[in-house]
Amino acid sequence: MALTFHGQGDPALAHALLDTAEQRGARLTVLAVGTWLDQHPDLARRILDGGHDLGNHTQRHIGVNTLPEAEARREITDCAARLKRLTGSIGTWFRPSRAPAASPLVARLARAAGYPHVLSYDVDSLDYTRPGAAAVTREVLAGVRNGSVVSLHFGYPDTVAALPDVLTELGRRGLRAVTTTELLS
Repeated sequence: MALTFHGQGDPALAHALLDTAEQRGARLTVLAVGTWLDQHPDLARRILDGGHDLGNHTQRHIGVNTLPEAEARREITDCAARLKRLTGSIGTWFRPSRAPAASPLVARLARAAGYPHVLSYDVDSLDYTRPGAAAVTREVLAGVRNGSVVSLHFGYPDTVAALPDVLTELGRRGLRAVTTTELLS
């Protein structure tokens, strides 16, 4: 199963999540927001150096599915340009912002920008609602199964606090957190 993270927010929380995952042998998929990469360019390399996937989550994290075509294209390509500048690659994965799945237009634009894979998820942790670490843990564990893709977020202390318990229980269930690339290859 894959734990996927919307990449934005306090970099200290991002480092804490990455460190916890690595200490426990888990690998994550981070879909970064371009403006976040502009503010914290070192995190792109940190994510990849930790063995995690890094992909595109639009430039400004706005409702990409509702934008006119030219603006949606710009949201995708601007973030891709930052990824390319920072890492040498646009990444393999694109996830639309503010939506669980891409509209047909956004999926087409992402493929045209070089993303063969438009990523969705089947388990929403709801961590962005700040429900507390125990609730984040319950939400993830209630929905996760072999092959799941879980949506989580950098930037929330509840997520950092929940991750050790999530990983422990996944291990008890015989599940392992791998990158999306590994899961879907």
